Amino acid sequence: MIIDHQTIVHLASRLSLALLIVSIALTFIRLVRGPQAADRVVSLDLIAIIIVAFLGAYAVHEKDTSFLDVAIAYALIAFLGTVALARYLFRSCSRSKQHSTKRGEE
Repeated sequence: MIIDHQTIVHLASRLSLALLIVSIALTFIRLVRGPQAADRVVSLDLIAIIIVAFLGAYAVHEKDTSFLDVAIAYALIAFLGTVALARYLFRSCSRSKQHSTKRGEE
């Protein structure tokens, strides 16, 4: 039995797609169960990174480069969303600290 290059690439891409789906599911569990907001932000960012990897693997699997354009656009949007969410959490945390120190002075 001779295995050609096409078969190896097809099997490897199917395996990588399956592993990426499992990793998205495990990261989603961390997103739901995360004890702190920082854990949730990190897991949401990791899900975005895994989706970009999934789109790249799917582009290889389907032999269609248009999925790579979608992956690049999604990566840029996900980065901006993560920065905005981290900034929001930082501001809300600093406001709660300022509020608690003002109460302590009274």
